[in-house]
Amino acid sequence: MPPDPTTPMPRPARALLAGLLTLVLCAGSTRADPRPPPEVKRPLGLWVLAEGSQRVLENPERIPALLRDARALGATDLFVQVVRRGVTWWPSTVARPAETWAAARAAAPDTPDPLARLLADAHDEGLKVHAWVNLLSLGSNAEAPILAALGTGVLQVDRKGRSILDYPDRRVPEPDSAFLQMGTPALWVDPAAPGVAAWQRELVAELFSLYPSLDGLHLDHVRYPDVLPFTPGSRFAVGLDFGYGEATRARFAAATNLSAPLGSETTNAEAWDAWRRAELTELVAGLRETMRGVAPGAALSAAVFAWQNRAYLSLYQDWFGWLEAGLLEFAVPMLYTRDPRLLRYQAAAFAGGVAHERIWTGLGSWLFRAQPEGAVAQLREVDRLGVAGRAFFSWDSIAEAPALRAALVEEAKRAARP
Repeated sequence: MPPDPTTPMPRPARALLAGLLTLVLCAGSTRADPRPPPEVKRPLGLWVLAEGSQRVLENPERIPALLRDARALGATDLFVQVVRRGVTWWPSTVARPAETWAAARAAAPDTPDPLARLLADAHDEGLKVHAWVNLLSLGSNAEAPILAALGTGVLQVDRKGRSILDYPDRRVPEPDSAFLQMGTPALWVDPAAPGVAAWQRELVAELFSLYPSLDGLHLDHVRYPDVLPFTPGSRFAVGLDFGYGEATRARFAAATNLSAPLGSETTNAEAWDAWRRAELTELVAGLRETMRGVAPGAALSAAVFAWQNRAYLSLYQDWFGWLEAGLLEFAVPMLYTRDPRLLRYQAAAFAGGVAHERIWTGLGSWLFRAQPEGAVAQLREVDRLGVAGRAFFSWDSIAEAPALRAALVEEAKRAARP
């Protein structure tokens, strides 16, 4: 007769069954590792200037110093500037190498390519290298290769129909100069002008074809020019904004069957602003596609305006949208300020806002060359708030300020202690 299932099992039998069950479960599981899991290192980037005080791509003997500092500071990523003023720091045939770079190469023709050497040495140290490109600003270089290829008609034109080429010393002309000024005086290229996107894509394809081991492309000046005080789009007909070239306005009309506003006109203003914003986004998407076609694993990132409403409304730089759409692996808003409250307010927004896990906070270390404790305080604050990553602008300013370097190195040691 089978046992009655309602009859309680004797206590010794219950203990024996529990022990057997434990043995069976343990035999099928992985042995627990008593060691704590390895800590994931929070990213820290260093911007490395092409024409700063160090110029490592013209003086490759300084590469070891860069890598020593990167190790000491706890850096994980280097943003190495390879395009500035519309010229390159590689042997480009699409654009043109910088004169100083070409002269340095001519003086040492038998030495390895500096960017290739930096890539190899940095990878040996476990560092990632991103090619930092000033995309749409040419400085004062009116002979930039893109202008030679496409003509000066691709330069930005303001709402009053004036080409930025005609701005004296790249500053707002009179009488507007009494109450407006350029935030970043330069010759700026219109991303929506015919031929600009294709030319930029060709340049990026050349870069990654020559240096396929690059870890990423880091975009800078991927925006419209900024004017102070900033203009909240074209619908208020105040201040000054850009993108009003004849060919660009013709493209807008063809795409939308609307006329672009000009001067004090505000008809179709919001559609016009949205179209310019979309054209800049399309440029970013095209560069990503080009880069990934050559280097499928490379990351696209951008240095962006920290103040998102200003970026979106005035500069047509929808970098939150770029993150949400997966166009960028990460963005680095440039939070350059000495004001601790302002830093805390904005960094807290980055730490808990849209796509926060892919936002690195860019810190203006150069502002604290004479007060290194201020740079350390900012770094501790953004770490306390839990930002995803950080970046210092720039390595050059740290290398030329021994007290600043020493303070940041000591902080890196403190942060690395258990």
